[in-house]
Amino acid sequence: MENQQEKDQLLWQTAKARVAFKKNLISYLSVNILLWIIWFLTSFKNDRSGIPWPIWSTIFWGIDIVSKYFKAYHADFNSVEKEYEKLKNKI
Repeated sequence: MENQQEKDQLLWQTAKARVAFKKNLISYLSVNILLWIIWFLTSFKNDRSGIPWPIWSTIFWGIDIVSKYFKAYHADFNSVEKEYEKLKNKI
């Protein structure tokens, strides 16, 4: 019974991480689209030479988003158990 409770707790943690990732992704896309629109609309006076300033938020926040994606969707907390099941099914 305790093993089932541990699995349920792990599933809740995974679900929470995935929902948090989706919220962060929506925020990232919304804010960065807005920043790029602002840059585009205000850069007509300039010659648009050089590095656009929204690139910094896009890159560094994007790195954070990618790391949260891998934590939410590719974290193998029970990888030993999965590997055991794979080997068991092959035999």
